[in-house]
Amino acid sequence: MNSTRQLWTWLTALLVASFAVLLWVGREIEVAAPPVPERVVTESGQTLYTRADIEHGRRVWQSIGGMQLGSIWGHGGYVAPDWSADFLHREAVTLLDVWAVQDFGAANFAALAPEQQGALESRLKTRMRGNRYDPQTGVLTMSDERAAAVRAVAAHYTSLFGDDPATAELREHYAMKNGTVAAEADRRALPAFFWWTAWAAATERPGSEITYTNNWPSEPLIGNRPPASTFLWSAFSVTFLLAGIGLLGWHHARTHARDPEPHSLPATDPMRTILVTPSMAATAKYFWVLLALFLVQILLGALTAHYQVEGQLVYGYEMASLFPYSITRTWHTQLAVLWIATAWLGTGLYMAPAISGHEPRFQRLGVNVLWACLLVIVVGSFAGQWLAVMQRLGLENNFWFGHQGWEYADMGRFWQWFLFIGLILWLVLVGRALAPAIRARTESRSILVLFFLSAVAIGLFYGAALMWRENTHISIVEYWRWWLVHLWVEGFFEVFATAVIAFLFTRLGLIPIRTATVAVLFATIVFMAGGVLGTLHHLYFSGTPTPVLALGASFSALEVVPLAYIGFEAYEQWRLSGATPWMRRYKWPVMFFLAVAFWNLVGAGLFGFLINPPLSLYYMQGLNLTPLHGHTALFGVYGMLGIGLVLFCLRGMKPDLWWDERILKVSFWSFNIGLALMAALTLLPLGTLQLLAAINNGYWYARSAEFMQQPIVDLLVWMRVPGDVIFSIGALALTLFVVGLWVRPRREADLVGEEQPYRPDGTRPGEAATPTR
Repeated sequence: MNSTRQLWTWLTALLVASFAVLLWVGREIEVAAPPVPERVVTESGQTLYTRADIEHGRRVWQSIGGMQLGSIWGHGGYVAPDWSADFLHREAVTLLDVWAVQDFGAANFAALAPEQQGALESRLKTRMRGNRYDPQTGVLTMSDERAAAVRAVAAHYTSLFGDDPATAELREHYAMKNGTVAAEADRRALPAFFWWTAWAAATERPGSEITYTNNWPSEPLIGNRPPASTFLWSAFSVTFLLAGIGLLGWHHARTHARDPEPHSLPATDPMRTILVTPSMAATAKYFWVLLALFLVQILLGALTAHYQVEGQLVYGYEMASLFPYSITRTWHTQLAVLWIATAWLGTGLYMAPAISGHEPRFQRLGVNVLWACLLVIVVGSFAGQWLAVMQRLGLENNFWFGHQGWEYADMGRFWQWFLFIGLILWLVLVGRALAPAIRARTESRSILVLFFLSAVAIGLFYGAALMWRENTHISIVEYWRWWLVHLWVEGFFEVFATAVIAFLFTRLGLIPIRTATVAVLFATIVFMAGGVLGTLHHLYFSGTPTPVLALGASFSALEVVPLAYIGFEAYEQWRLSGATPWMRRYKWPVMFFLAVAFWNLVGAGLFGFLINPPLSLYYMQGLNLTPLHGHTALFGVYGMLGIGLVLFCLRGMKPDLWWDERILKVSFWSFNIGLALMAALTLLPLGTLQLLAAINNGYWYARSAEFMQQPIVDLLVWMRVPGDVIFSIGALALTLFVVGLWVRPRREADLVGEEQPYRPDGTRPGEAATPTR
């Protein structure tokens, strides 16, 4: 069995085993998920909530933006509080104050002596952590005192989500518009859902001393502290990381110690001989839409960040009544995925005929229809989300056409189906164009098969977004949602890009096909070894059992292993960029690939492992250290990669045009400097301050208005401005460059002097030819 076949065997076995375990874990999550009571009754026989009330409250929460306005169990936005932690803390404080009055005649709990406070805190832990849910009847019983505390906290939320002047200042701090929930009946139902998420976070599983959410969030008043399992598996995750790095280092030393395969490099650019077919030329409009989506995303990101310092205003202008925080953040996060996905879709449609030299019938029509569908999905889903958040769509229509409330899976189910069908159409278009090259059984067949299989995964795995219904348990929704976010966006797009880049370098004649094939298969195995089961690190505190924590900690550590050696990949790409003189034409696409290598190590690797171990994430989930990883990994890796691929396609689409590399230089460095400043000046220091607050005072405090409205926090948020401005300059420069290729095209053959283009051998007129090896 040759090495390529062995690698295919290992990859197949790895994926089968990994997905089998992942599906088994899904079944365990379904069994162990926190129960939703049919009725919540008091000891005196009064009904506090019913299951219908809780589900009604959840539908209301989803309709106003859900995770885009505050968070639940740590997942969601960062300006408003985590509603689970906030409700839990308010309920605990209310109970303690009531007991302080009843037992000691004090004004409140804070007025008691330390030994009196200790006695009441001990009682509170027993009452709130005790599980009084009866699985036979579905009835949860609570004391009359606790029910009164729940009603008091619920009244606070009823006021907050309306337009009550008493909570106007808090709404401003939370960047909430007045009348966030329009109907009074909906405002009364919403706290029922918040209460249930807090109850699951405070209540111990039957036969256990750990709550349904593994003692998350940190809440000293009720004894919510990291369980022993978080310490154990955090230590193991570090061990697995070190072992993985050692093994990969040994493998790298062993394989690279061999003499390199002899290989002659082409004297001219092989990509210039590719015939641009009508469907390949039609993909240009995908790149135009990509730039438009990217620019709008940056604008929405600036608005969203600014809400944190002015609440309902943007530089003094009332914006919350028209574009509230929850809608700008929804569109900002959704556009991040959409424009990057558009880069992948356009690249696939361009590359397939370029690889095979085959233009199927009606291919151009299919490319154009898919582009029109993309526009309809963006406009339609965004309009539905705005109508939902503005409370004009109605709960009965929200799930299908409005706002589902799940971060990165916000669009209504109708639009999700539309997008899924569009991805299947994309898969068909790519597959039919690629088929002749795969059937030819050339030496590059393995790379092409991996390229096609990753396209299949991109098309099919979006189906994870269709696996839940409107009333599916939140723990199960989270399970499938992270299939979408982690596996679809972070997993199979990575494999797709790896295969495309490998093929591009082989097509340019810079890497022997056999070498590239082994390298891309091995890289895919290493990445997917941690990538599939690493999905579970997002689910530590989402109502899941301990095996999720153990598997997630172990395999998410392995995700970092290939990133630790990303410098080798960066060096190799840099070496190839100067391997032949004509490679100067591809300098900036390669530079963006180098940036991918850097941010893979820093954003995905260092900042990812910073938050991924269970003990770290226990305190950091939902703090600004999470978007530190998110921004530097999502744009730094996938955004830079998408831009690099687009530039490669544009170079092939218009091979005779002169490129103003000065504009690309400005774009490249503005992106990298702006992203670095955003991370270093705002997200890292603010997240660190929140982390200290969560450890010292509890998670609720790190997310509270009391903490977030401090002058130091305002200063750190304002310090995003320099990085954001520089980053925006990069986006404008990139747009100017691409638009210039169509608006003011300049042929290389028409230029003279210093602007005269490179000849096929990479030299300018007047320069001596540089021999290739």
